Amino acid sequence: MKFNAHRSYYLPLKSIDEDSRPGRFLLTGSANLMTLPTVADSLAGRMETLSLLPLSQSEIETRTANWIDNAFSGRILAATSPSIGDDLVERVLRGGYPEAISRSSTKRRVVWFRQYIDALIQRDVQDIAGIEKLEQLPRFLRALAQTSGQMCNYSKLGGQVNLDGKTASRYIGIFEQMYLLRRIDVWSHNRLNRVVKSPKLQFIDSGLLSTLIDLSIEEIYKDRTRFGNILESFVFGELLKHTTTAEGDYRLMYYRDADKFEVDIVIENAAGQLVAVEVKAAATVKNTDLRGLKKFANIAGDHFRMGVLLYDGTETLPLGNELYAVPLSSLWGV
Repeated sequence: MKFNAHRSYYLPLKSIDEDSRPGRFLLTGSANLMTLPTVADSLAGRMETLSLLPLSQSEIETRTANWIDNAFSGRILAATSPSIGDDLVERVLRGGYPEAISRSSTKRRVVWFRQYIDALIQRDVQDIAGIEKLEQLPRFLRALAQTSGQMCNYSKLGGQVNLDGKTASRYIGIFEQMYLLRRIDVWSHNRLNRVVKSPKLQFIDSGLLSTLIDLSIEEIYKDRTRFGNILESFVFGELLKHTTTAEGDYRLMYYRDADKFEVDIVIENAAGQLVAVEVKAAATVKNTDLRGLKKFANIAGDHFRMGVLLYDGTETLPLGNELYAVPLSSLWGV
C-alpha cells in the first residue's frame, strides 16, 4: 500500500503491530516525513527512512563506483567519461532531477524548475510549517541562492527581505526539510567549535540553483566567475549523494580559519580520518590553488588521508604529500 506523506497521514499502526513484515506500506513525499507536524506517532522501530536525492552523475552514467569510499582507500577514480569546458557547464546547469534532465531543451528545464519551486512553496511549506504569508519565501530562497557556498549570517540574510535573524534561520530549516539545501558545519579539532561556529550554506542541486540565480550558459561566457560558485555546489551535491550509497559512514564539512585559509569540502569518516576537496573551474593548476589544502594537511596531521583539487581537466596529477589534481569527471568515473 502507498500513502502520500503530504496528503494522507492515516497509517494503520495496529495492522503493523499485528503483522510487521517489511514493505507492506510506503509513505512518500518531497519533504522529511518525520518533521511533519501532522504525523503524531514517531513510528520508532516500525519504519525505515530512505532519503532519495536527485540523481548523481554516476547514476546518470550508470556507474556504481563510489568516489568517497575509493578516496579513503587511497584510490582515485579514472575519468572515463570526461566532461570539460562547455560540456561540463551544461552538465552542471542540468543538475540531477529526473524530470528536469528528461527535458530536451534548456528552456523547458527552466520552466520545470520554476514550476517545481512554486509548487513546493505553495503546497509543501504549508504542510511543514503552516506559514500563512508566503510572499517572502520565494524572495528569500532567491537571496539564499545568491549566497550559496558562503557562511550563514542569519541577520544579514534575513535583512535582504525584511526578516529578522531568528525567522531567517527558521525558514532555512524549512528549506532543509524540503531537501533544497544544507547547512554545513566547519571542521575543527574541537568538536564544540563545529557547533558554535557559522555553518556554510550549500544547495543540493546545481540545476535548481542555476535557475534561482538566473544563470545560463550565455551568462557564464560573459562572467566565468559565476560558474565557480555553482560548480562548488555541484561538487558538494555529488559528494553528498555518494555518502548515501557509500559502504563507510561519512560527514561533509568545510574548513576556514582566522587567516582565511579555506578548503571547500572536508570529508570525515567514522574513525576521524579526513579527505579534503578543493574545487576549481579552470583547466590549469597553479601552486597557489593548493594553499588551503596544504594548510589543512598540516593541521589535520595523522588524520589526513588525501587532498584533492578537482579541476576542469582530463589528467590526474600527483602534486606531492598526498595531494592530487584530479578531473572533475572522476566523480562519475570508475
